[in-house]
Amino acid sequence: QAQLVESGGGLVQPGGSLRLSCAASESIDSFTRMGWYRQAPGKQRELVAVTTRLGIANYADSVKGRFTISRDTGKNTVDLQMNSLRPEDTAVYYCSANQLVSVRSSETIWGQGTQVTVSS
Repeated sequence: QAQLVESGGGLVQPGGSLRLSCAASESIDSFTRMGWYRQAPGKQRELVAVTTRLGIANYADSVKGRFTISRDTGKNTVDLQMNSLRPEDTAVYYCSANQLVSVRSSETIWGQGTQVTVSS
């Protein structure tokens, strides 16, 4: 029943930067992992970056070296710093969180998404 709210999307020129923020309605420490996904028109939704409570991060090959996911426990947010943006990064970006509800069950929570458009 937790809620996630994304912000920070917008229009940026190629080579520019944006910082997306995902605000959770409860402590992010309650989630086993949080991440960012994106879906471009005509394409399948894909994982962009994910991080665990231990701080281990993984990235899609297409964004390695350009994007950085980070946690701010005090603000209950997970951010995605996006640098050297390319037109192919244009997509709706979704925040996602996974929370254990039992030893054999988990719940995945999604935000509403925020539009990122990279265009000159």
